[in-house]
Amino acid sequence: MIRYALICDDAHEFEAWFSDSAAYDNQSGAGLVECPHCGTTQVRKAVMAPAVAPSRRQAADPARAAREIAGKVRAHIRNNFDYVGDRFADEARAIHAGEKPAPRGIYGETTPEQAKQLADDGVPCSPLPAPFAPAPPKKAN
Repeated sequence: MIRYALICDDAHEFEAWFSDSAAYDNQSGAGLVECPHCGTTQVRKAVMAPAVAPSRRQAADPARAAREIAGKVRAHIRNNFDYVGDRFADEARAIHAGEKPAPRGIYGETTPEQAKQLADDGVPCSPLPAPFAPAPPKKAN
């Protein structure tokens, strides 16, 4: 089976399945392929990106893909946010209240109680699951 992206002369785009490319050619030539939107048989193939299946290794290891994404998230956070450690709740609250400027986002740790209080007070923050939480930057000796 083969799927073609098709377009009619009225610019309606749609897809259709054929047993092979010869079947499309035969049906189109006989005027049997018609637009489901307007009924015209003036239909041609549209430009279509090929479907590329992932490699067996990628398909077989979704955990690997999750780890790669988590690594990218950690790197983005480390490079674009300021680490404030266990002062996170106080810093987030001060930024939210306008007491401190927030040129960049922050990340750090809170207790479950502090996180709940921030959420109850409407302070925008998102927890990161422990296995995905970014490691704090290394301190210079």
